[in-house]
Amino acid sequence: MLYWHGMLVYTVIFVLLLAGFTGFTHAEMPAGNSDPNPVNENNPLLPVAMFRSNGNPAPLEKGGKGGFERAFSDEKMVLVKGGCFDMGDSFGDGDIDERPAHSVCVDDFYIGKYEVTQKEWSKVMGNNPSSFRSCEDCPVENISYLNIKEFMGKLNRMTGGKYRLPTEAEWEYAARSGGKKEKWAGMGNEEGLGECAWYMTNAGGRPYPVGQKMPNGLGLYDMTGNIQEWVADWYADDYYKTSPKNNPSGPPSSQYRVARGGSFLNKSWGSRTVIRYRFTQDDRGREFGFRLAAPVK
Repeated sequence: MLYWHGMLVYTVIFVLLLAGFTGFTHAEMPAGNSDPNPVNENNPLLPVAMFRSNGNPAPLEKGGKGGFERAFSDEKMVLVKGGCFDMGDSFGDGDIDERPAHSVCVDDFYIGKYEVTQKEWSKVMGNNPSSFRSCEDCPVENISYLNIKEFMGKLNRMTGGKYRLPTEAEWEYAARSGGKKEKWAGMGNEEGLGECAWYMTNAGGRPYPVGQKMPNGLGLYDMTGNIQEWVADWYADDYYKTSPKNNPSGPPSSQYRVARGGSFLNKSWGSRTVIRYRFTQDDRGREFGFRLAAPVK
């Protein structure tokens, strides 16, 4: 009897010790799928509620997983009503590839109020390629067209959305406050350029957090300066001579892609709304960034 009593005592002690090594009491055990803010299986940093299934962004409540609060929300996308305008150099001081000024019409579209930030990029991609990394609200930079294509692919798979880059025509129409005759975004005279843009004269060789300068007439920030923005089109120096009038999307192929808007490295002339830059689609640099666009339908 004493033998069996002793064995029972040792067995109870062993079970208690084994339970202690699990590291959890019953109250501390994980609750499984009871998380009120489920996350996207493709990226555990990103709440599934961030976007609407039609491609238009949906608000995200504060406190979502990863702290990515209201990222790409409705307040960060602007509906641009379509229209017609004279695209290209109408001031007579531009490069040859900005001419001739020609009539172009674009449909309604959405475009980002701000350039995509380092914080937003890293939440989707899990990395930050930027040269100026101490500023998460600065635009992401040091990215190529191909990097952006990968970003948009992941973003659209996560959300079921239709995010894309703006076409060159959409970008210029939006930068010029709906096709107005604006040499810089929201500004017609060089004396006031510092109020709406970070460029060589006032930037000190670095980009700044988005949205610090005055917006243009559509409420878009940093369309001039801060970071040069990739657009969707291939580049051709004579494209304006043969461009279709309605929703032009660039030549079918080329050695180069187009970038717009100038950056903190450019002087005023290099930051005009009509200036066109060309780069190979794998080029990267500390002045290359982007903003998102999306279709209305």
